[in-house]
Amino acid sequence: MDSDHGNESTAILRPQFWSRFTLSELNHSEWEAVCDGCGSCCLIKYIDDENVSDDNNHEAEMVEYTDVTCQLMDCATGYCQHYATRQEHVPDCIQLTIENLPHMMWLPSHCAYKRLYKGQGLPSWHLLLTGDAVATQQQMRAANVGVAGRCVSETGMSDEEMETRVVNWVKP
Repeated sequence: MDSDHGNESTAILRPQFWSRFTLSELNHSEWEAVCDGCGSCCLIKYIDDENVSDDNNHEAEMVEYTDVTCQLMDCATGYCQHYATRQEHVPDCIQLTIENLPHMMWLPSHCAYKRLYKGQGLPSWHLLLTGDAVATQQQMRAANVGVAGRCVSETGMSDEEMETRVVNWVKP
């Protein structure tokens, strides 16, 4: 993860912005700060597009996550190695926006973007609530959230091998 991910030096985060404003009203720094850095969205996943509803919402039962992650992921830390320039390195990297969020309900159930979109609060361990990165990381591990230490890179892996690596520790 680049040092500026969710932590920009010019960040202007309004107090309690996540509970006072809609996602569409957030500035760039606030939008980035909503991310908990779990890395689950960077895992290779299989989405059953044949059974997607008319509104294209990719519901949870149509998604299988693997423990295989994008080539940019540092599997030890669980952070993108080139977050700010990730789309230059991986052109098909999906950039989560307020516009495409409604079509990404395959995101994990703990995802702060998904939770706020659905009118739920942030998870209790979220950095915006704890204010303590170490406590947040410990609580995320205790809640079985995040890819750090339990993912493998897609680099050099065949499609056939990826298909054998479906996991159940990510809950859409």
